[in-house]
Amino acid sequence: MPQPLHQRSAAIGVVPKDAPPPRGVRTLKVLLVKPSKYDEEGYVIRYVRGVLPSNTLAALASLTEEASLRGDLGSVAVETLLLDDGVQRVDVDALARRYLRPHVRPVVALCGVQTNQFPRAADLARRFRAAGLPVMIGGFHVSGAIAMGDGVMPDECRSLMEAGITLVKGEVEGCWGDLLRDALHGALRSFYDIATKPDLSRASVPFVDPKLLKRYAYPFMGTIDAGRGCPYRCTFCTIINVQGHEMRHRDPEVILDRVRRNVAFGIDYYFFTDDNFARNPAWEAIFDGLIGLRREAGIDFQFMMQVDVLAYRIPGFVAKAAKAGCTQVFIGMETLNADNLAAAGKRQNRVQDYRAMIDAWHASGVACHVGYIIGFPHDTPDRVRDDVRRLREEVLVDQASFFILTPTPGSQDHLDRVRSGAWMDPDYNRFDSFQPVMAHPKMTHGEWLGAYRAAWRDFYSVEGMKSILSRANVRTYWGLFKNFCWYRYANLVEDTHPMICGFFRLKSRTDRRPGIAVEPRWRHAARRCRETLEWARRTRDLYFEMQEVWLATRGRARFQASLDGWKRRYGDARDRLGESTARAGQALGRRVATARSGAGDVWRRAAARLDPFAIRTPTRAHLNAYWKETYEKLRRGRIFQINPLMLGFNFLRDVKICTRFNLSMLAGYGK
Repeated sequence: MPQPLHQRSAAIGVVPKDAPPPRGVRTLKVLLVKPSKYDEEGYVIRYVRGVLPSNTLAALASLTEEASLRGDLGSVAVETLLLDDGVQRVDVDALARRYLRPHVRPVVALCGVQTNQFPRAADLARRFRAAGLPVMIGGFHVSGAIAMGDGVMPDECRSLMEAGITLVKGEVEGCWGDLLRDALHGALRSFYDIATKPDLSRASVPFVDPKLLKRYAYPFMGTIDAGRGCPYRCTFCTIINVQGHEMRHRDPEVILDRVRRNVAFGIDYYFFTDDNFARNPAWEAIFDGLIGLRREAGIDFQFMMQVDVLAYRIPGFVAKAAKAGCTQVFIGMETLNADNLAAAGKRQNRVQDYRAMIDAWHASGVACHVGYIIGFPHDTPDRVRDDVRRLREEVLVDQASFFILTPTPGSQDHLDRVRSGAWMDPDYNRFDSFQPVMAHPKMTHGEWLGAYRAAWRDFYSVEGMKSILSRANVRTYWGLFKNFCWYRYANLVEDTHPMICGFFRLKSRTDRRPGIAVEPRWRHAARRCRETLEWARRTRDLYFEMQEVWLATRGRARFQASLDGWKRRYGDARDRLGESTARAGQALGRRVATARSGAGDVWRRAAARLDPFAIRTPTRAHLNAYWKETYEKLRRGRIFQINPLMLGFNFLRDVKICTRFNLSMLAGYGK
């Protein structure tokens, strides 16, 4: 039987739990920082609005509050500040002035640090330490690199310890109060090796910070990690070497309670961050509870989750997921090449079953978003190009996130390359899965990067998006459309990966990677003016591109929903009437006849023809051609060749289309 958390991890801390607070210290200030990364010019990647809130920040904030309420820190008051480096500037000097005061003991925790964020995190840690603040740093890079380091402390970790920075390896649910108590007493160790995995069934679900959520494009999104672990052994994965293969999960009632409480904050969309929700032993209890909240409590919410390719075979899993509010699943498909799957140790994936898997999710109205890795040993530019086409046209996935195969520290791939002495890029800032950091057996660096960029360009072409949205249903249409806007914005406007992209890039002149000179004010201002103008041009192009996609697909979702509804009615009728196809057909015929004979539908169609604001065109190509022709006449000084009546007519048509598009976008914002 698992021991209580405070008993299991009693040996982690240095200071006993019953130790009185240090004399004169009244407040412990806990600064939780989620670091960003640098771009190729050394600027911190930061945006006016982010897209994905950090679950780690929420988790540690909750654990800090629990430690205080539990009495782990005695009578000392505890104040917590959350900073996401991707949407907030981390001003070390200002924070030091604010926190280094009499009667106050501060501690900085750089949390959730991934490998590509480690250089930025290390720079911040050194600056905070130089300013006199104690610093802890943890996350997947520290935990994974040490766990898979062949018993040797990695150089980048050792150098931080030598600089007086504390490293934390492992999951802290069972001992966060101990670490904070050590910080309160100025007794932090240089290294905490938390080997025991916490019992998540005793852990609470992280709460949301409404103030921080306002910095994201959709401030009503919450994250929940319902469980941890994965039974599979993919060689490129770091999660299994940090969280383990054994599946652990939170109490379903705790998850349901968090969903209820989040109603007060307007949270209506969730991302279950579990690496593989399908292997959570409590999945059915969680789904049943969510179904109950939707039906009985009237709480309206949706969610997405990550699952493996075999999840659709679990009896009842797909159907209950849809009823519980799941509108999208993220699936680790990785590749369409069976030899590549074998090389990656991903034996659970069977290429020949992919289409059946997608069909199963689509039958329940759930969109399929797949992760696809480019750079496996058997990949070539031509093969990748053909696979991307097949993904969209044959397998019929709704969305794809492309990544470059990266030997991330903490993975078996990285350990194998270290042992063999194979070359890897020494700059961890590039280990973001968006650029090659090792040699490929069949592609040059340029070919590999070109194949990756072409995959994004081809899959999310205008015609590609039209094709996908044309087969979407009402339940998934706007979710996919918004994601397409986000993904196209990341690629077309910001030229980066959607997973680290926000809206409107910020570049602090002085917040630059050490070793790269700070630009003079006038030069930086001129650069930002040029970049902003280019941003505006690209954003304009994206706006009209997505408008074109909307015009071509806006009515298809309703048609598809009707078709899906008729199919479901046919299935229901056949189930009720046994295997009598004739009787089922008669029942279906009566239902369809009733639906088609509805006077309301006839009236709506007639009214639409009389509506002066109705849009009946499926494309804006004719308008684009007219404006291009008009611009050429203006450029050549042939202003008298422009028909003023036609100019006014087309202007009003464009205004009408833009207005309807904008209103539709606003209406679909929360869907």
